[in-house]
Amino acid sequence: MLTFILNNKIIKEDIHPGTSLLDIIRYKKDLYGTKVGCREGDCGACTVLEGSLIGEKVVYKSIVSCLTPAGNIHGKHIVTIEGLNMSKLSPVQEALVDNSGTQCGFCTPGFVMSLTCHCMEENISDKSKAINAISGNICRCTGYKSIERAAGDISSLMKNKDIKNPVMWLVEKEFIPAYFKDIPGKLKSIQNTTESNGSLVIGGGTDLMVQKPEEVADKSLKMLYNDSGFKGIFVENNKCIINASSTASDIMNSQVVQEVFPEILTTFKLVSSEPVRNMGTIAGNIVNASPIADLSIFFLALNPDLILIKGNKQRNVKLKDFYLGYKKLDLEDGELIKSLVFEIPEKPYFFNFEKVSKRTYLDIASVNSACFIKEEKGVISNCFFTVGGVSPVPLFLEKTSAYLEGKEISIESISSAAGILQEEISPISDVRGSEKYKRLLARQLFFAHFIKLFPGKITFNKLIENNNIV
Repeated sequence: MLTFILNNKIIKEDIHPGTSLLDIIRYKKDLYGTKVGCREGDCGACTVLEGSLIGEKVVYKSIVSCLTPAGNIHGKHIVTIEGLNMSKLSPVQEALVDNSGTQCGFCTPGFVMSLTCHCMEENISDKSKAINAISGNICRCTGYKSIERAAGDISSLMKNKDIKNPVMWLVEKEFIPAYFKDIPGKLKSIQNTTESNGSLVIGGGTDLMVQKPEEVADKSLKMLYNDSGFKGIFVENNKCIINASSTASDIMNSQVVQEVFPEILTTFKLVSSEPVRNMGTIAGNIVNASPIADLSIFFLALNPDLILIKGNKQRNVKLKDFYLGYKKLDLEDGELIKSLVFEIPEKPYFFNFEKVSKRTYLDIASVNSACFIKEEKGVISNCFFTVGGVSPVPLFLEKTSAYLEGKEISIESISSAAGILQEEISPISDVRGSEKYKRLLARQLFFAHFIKLFPGKITFNKLIENNNIV
């Protein structure tokens, strides 16, 4: 039995947990404001709000309903565009109207939901943050400048927001309906978890709901997204432990992770859109085993361990050894990823992530790469390099990394290492680029790490000159 709140109504129905939330909203509940667009999480036309009870408050985030399996919304508050209806337009809706931010209107509900969710955040707003909130929404005809102006006006209205209790403040200012005040009490009455011991394991759904929607809708499922045993990010014995159901947003907003990667708030904006980051889990990204999986390439550069569990049994395997071949994993039947674990490096150290895609944002990488470097007096004492899109698996550059240890950070050593890198990769030509193009990108991203991290020693012009690049 699935129990959740849809706008202002408690829903209790026997719904298959693999049913798309989008289909529940439109075809079971006849709420047609949530639009059917790409069904791949790219366009944002189906954006809704998901509220989770945390302590005494409900915390909201934007999600794409097309990729949300029904089992993940048990015990949650789901808000569609109809759930924002009041006697007059909300300030968010008025801002879009006043700035001519709508035309055909197909995408408009998604923009309203994303901007409303931004208003509900427990932090101070500004125009940049408001625009970031709509990173997952595509407009097909209006153009973005009018929408950006609307976002700026909305952020201005948030200057005096009560960031300790934004939902109550928004109700008072008539941004959202008064029924929101009753949601915490209603959610308390719903049992938090449901048993799920099916054969198909699913987390956030952002991969499986695209790749195998029919299978997800038909098979018995094991739902891990809301399982508290797979949640959480913490430090233990100088090791950072990221549990399997932690989302990309959980990771980038974690104070623990931010201390290790100070630039992660900027870096992770290259990883999908905000609604998808709010849903996609680290274990899902790893087991999907895409050769260009951003999270896999990012964390692979720390040479982490995976903790795998099966019943009461547990074993550890290095992430770099987890990939046996294209879509082949060192994972036994019934085994689950419990956590990703890496040693927190002693400062100072250098870390960088690079990605090239046809679009800067909201796109899958053609080639991506990450590096971790420890340096002492100009000599590399320890390093790990990774690259994606040039091998059947997310590739840990074992030989390239080993070669650079003990070498001076110089144009000559980097150039020599780039040659070893070319021997380790095996790209193929496909829709994201030719083999030659991917080899070029892999080299350029490798150079980019050093240009960014050691600007006083390594320059683009010197690398070009040393490598006879025209």
